[in-house]
Amino acid sequence: MVSKSKGVFMRKYLSILLVLALGNSTRAEEIAAPKAAGASKPNIIFILSDDLGVDILSCFGSDQYKTPHLDALATGGMKFTHAYAAPLCGPSRALIMTGRYAFRTGAVNQDMVGQITPEKEVMMPKILKGAGYVTASFGKWGQLGLTPGAFGFDEYLNFKGSGIFWNTQPKGKEYDLNGQQVALKDKEYMPDLVQKLAVDFITRNQDKPFYLYYSMSHIHGDILPTPDSKEGASAKELYADNIVYHDKLVGQLIAELEKLKLREKTLIVYVGDNGTAKGGAELSTVGGKKINGSKGSMLEGGSLVPMIVNWPGTTPAGTVCADMIDFSDYVPTFAALAGAKLPENVMIDGQSFLPQIKGQKGTPREWAYVQLARMWYLRDMNWKLNEKGELYDMSGAPFEERLVPADSTDPVALAERAKLQAALDKLNPAGGILDDGDGTGRHGGKKEKKKSKKDTSEPAE
Repeated sequence: MVSKSKGVFMRKYLSILLVLALGNSTRAEEIAAPKAAGASKPNIIFILSDDLGVDILSCFGSDQYKTPHLDALATGGMKFTHAYAAPLCGPSRALIMTGRYAFRTGAVNQDMVGQITPEKEVMMPKILKGAGYVTASFGKWGQLGLTPGAFGFDEYLNFKGSGIFWNTQPKGKEYDLNGQQVALKDKEYMPDLVQKLAVDFITRNQDKPFYLYYSMSHIHGDILPTPDSKEGASAKELYADNIVYHDKLVGQLIAELEKLKLREKTLIVYVGDNGTAKGGAELSTVGGKKINGSKGSMLEGGSLVPMIVNWPGTTPAGTVCADMIDFSDYVPTFAALAGAKLPENVMIDGQSFLPQIKGQKGTPREWAYVQLARMWYLRDMNWKLNEKGELYDMSGAPFEERLVPADSTDPVALAERAKLQAALDKLNPAGGILDDGDGTGRHGGKKEKKKSKKDTSEPAE
């Protein structure tokens, strides 16, 4: 039989244990709470390849090239077959960062893109930072002005121009790393350096939600040897080498995420910034046929780009989405994913496709809008109407687009013309900021002039 004094002692002892247990439990919850909150926000990695259209990736039907790592990314996730960029890199990147059409931001040609300032436009990193994300931009910043840091990125590397690989290139002598000019070393390969920084950023921030804007050099010209290229390789072989190396880098990045056990909490979006450049387009076919148009043109091949979304456990594996996507859609999609607020009193043209990423139907957009200089069009699943009032039957796209006669009495064509024209009238691009350049979208601040005989589908940058 337990004595009274022993009973009192036991009750006090148990009470102390209970308090300690509750205290430890509370402390554990307090410690775990921030991690749980961080874990609730997925990481976002946006991989942007350069001058790579739908005719380059084997998972999109390329006859010439094998891209096994990107194919695996598509197999494990979702392919989008109707993703539309602007036809040139500067306007495309402005769309990605602002979610606003070019006639609103002024990003109608390569040079005017550089006139965008933080005072005029709120870009993706600031939006996501408001939701607790740490942000980085590594790689090409393109025609965008100032530095990535000026627009809100916490860390960045950028270089002058496009297609920078080695310090033997005039614009490859140095790069900007967080505001410091750093020399690119002899035999140091810029894509490998960018990859190293990306992996380091992910590793250091694995316990926080992060947004990585990974803007690759490949496969923009100059088409130079990669570290894996054989000596004496032909120009055609070097082009293929660059495709293979860029695919290899994506595979290495995914392997690092798996090593860090971050795959299921990381959304990866891979996309090209515009169609394939003319030289590459001449080499490439899909199912034995050439894509109609290439970089810089207002034909289908100028803007139709490969897009892959992969988020294990969330995005259904091996799926294909045919919904229309245009490059203004990334801002509202990533904001919805992050629980971030969009800029107030600002017209965001994009539409979130987060439901589609999760395998839901969502509310697909009815059309994509594409603009370059004073040329523009609306494109829905089967038709295209441009600024001249020309209606195209796109049922044969991306290989063919047929002009519908202006006097056509076909009821379907008439209905489509009316629908798309009403949407264009509502957008009113002509009432926004207009191109001040040569009409090609390549240059700004120049008088209008007739196009030269030289093909304008492959700008210098």
